[in-house]
Amino acid sequence: ASGTGLIFEKEGVYLHTNAKRSNQDTTIPGFIRIVERDGEPALEWSPLEDAGKNAPAVFYTKKDENGGEEETNFDPGYEPDWAVISTVKRDHVREPPPWGAFSIPLSELYSLRRARFSLGRNFLVLTSRGGHPLPPLHFHRGGTRELLRALQRYIILAPSPVDGRLFLAYPHDSGALSQSFDELQMFDDGSDLVSRFIQDPYATTFGGFSKVTNFFRGALRPPESPLHAHGPHDTQAGHPADDEPGFELITCGAELGPRPEVSRGQPLDKWDEFLDPEGRVTDPGRVKALIFRGGITPSLRKEAWKFLLGFYPWNSTTKEREDIVRVKTDEYFRMKVQWKSVSEEQEMRNSLLRGYRSLIERDVNRTDRQNPFFSGNDNPGLALLHDVLMTYCMYNFDLGYVQGMSDLLSPILFVTQNEVESFWCLTGFMDMVHQNFEESQEAMKQQLLQLSLLLRALDPELCDYLDSQDSGSLCFCFRWLLIWFKREFAFEDILSLWEVLWTRLPCDNFHLLLASAILESQRGELIGSNHDFNTILKHINELTMKLDLHSVLCGAEAIYLQLFQCKELPVKVQEVLGLYVPSSSDEESPSSESRETECLLDQSEAGAVAAAPLPDVFVCVV
Repeated sequence: ASGTGLIFEKEGVYLHTNAKRSNQDTTIPGFIRIVERDGEPALEWSPLEDAGKNAPAVFYTKKDENGGEEETNFDPGYEPDWAVISTVKRDHVREPPPWGAFSIPLSELYSLRRARFSLGRNFLVLTSRGGHPLPPLHFHRGGTRELLRALQRYIILAPSPVDGRLFLAYPHDSGALSQSFDELQMFDDGSDLVSRFIQDPYATTFGGFSKVTNFFRGALRPPESPLHAHGPHDTQAGHPADDEPGFELITCGAELGPRPEVSRGQPLDKWDEFLDPEGRVTDPGRVKALIFRGGITPSLRKEAWKFLLGFYPWNSTTKEREDIVRVKTDEYFRMKVQWKSVSEEQEMRNSLLRGYRSLIERDVNRTDRQNPFFSGNDNPGLALLHDVLMTYCMYNFDLGYVQGMSDLLSPILFVTQNEVESFWCLTGFMDMVHQNFEESQEAMKQQLLQLSLLLRALDPELCDYLDSQDSGSLCFCFRWLLIWFKREFAFEDILSLWEVLWTRLPCDNFHLLLASAILESQRGELIGSNHDFNTILKHINELTMKLDLHSVLCGAEAIYLQLFQCKELPVKVQEVLGLYVPSSSDEESPSSESRETECLLDQSEAGAVAAAPLPDVFVCVV
């Protein structure tokens, strides 16, 4: 066909179907090819009987504005590389024919791995960025090395440092993490729990659970870890203290008292009464406590968010804030003109900037498009979203743009409806979460381990069950923590949730308590339904847009109060909650922060918490 070139072809490549789900071992002989179609390289497999026919139908279809399929009934409207694919609208996911040919553009290839079934035969497992299940391919006549060499003409294949059979695919011009988390060799979307997938290649490519899952299953608990040498209920087995550096193994959980009953308050609906004659906020702690208790009424969000996100200092006067706006506006547009003035010729020689722009343009067109502020073509909201993200690349060029950042910006832009203010509020938000997007992914690994510590202290039985299903790494919570539940709740709920989290009350890790509350709310379904790893992932993913924010917030706060009142809480759990007090130091420590926190919480004592008497530390001493 015109515009098509054959780059590589290998016969004797068998497609292995339903190997794990059927007693019948079904293999289909065929060809593997690398072809170029109109300059776009793709990897294709065709059954032997189709050898003389036209090119196979495209198995993986990009969703774009030029006719590509796009889900229209499910926010947010696109699936970035770290996201677990939604199963809420399964009828919108185009399933491939079970025995048919497939084609995947190399730009949409996420990973390749050599796997081994119990039959002793080697297979090649492909994973696409969109998460479509690609059946394993068996090379009866060899040829995998030749295929990998041919692929490297177009993409970089980097072996995982832990599992040499896993190769991560990313573009030649990829830079750091900004190119869709492609180079996260330790963690990609911990160290490499991916090797656990060898047991079940279909888990690797299961129904759209993307590379986040693939990496975590090997990363947080390496194969040689003692945790793998014992059954899930063998809690008395010895474990070295350094199984996970910096974390202790909590085997049976502390003796926790009853969980307090918690209720929410009314949103903050007055602002001027907290200002002195010069415009300073007289009691920031009181304001934060009220926001934590009930959020902010929509009409006040535009002003209050600028304080919560650090654009305005809490002690600034009205005049000082006017000066801040003037200075920050000038600074913003100086950075904006930097990328606006780059010529096409210059950009052709700057692959990093070109990559950032490409990612931003793609994601902007598919972020929160169901929200009227971002819907339709030629929407000025989309232009603002694009320009703010491009300018952030100039502000923080080392990090640049990473998929997921458009999700963080869109609610801020929706509330402020101001380019300059939204930019500086985004920088304040990124100051809280930028570690989530860094290449090392140490922060994400640490948060999942901290969440595991909390859950084991709260519910050892649930932890044991998850361990028994190889789900103890909590990899399915990655998306929750990465972008602070943006995909789990409705847009309006996210506005309320984020302003609560921005108060940093009652501790910096309150988002981990939210995750704990959600998981505990699902324990009956998880344990009672005898789920396996795949169905646990599926169930958790299908909670999207079904969670009640009010219940989750109450549950998370109740968990904090319950843990706080525990007299024998393990030190590592205390550290997660900011409660640990070094015994031989009078210096300011996490305890001083916790005392301030509980003081602020206690200010909303009018019916907010109905429980047994609280410890003395909850009494605010002025």
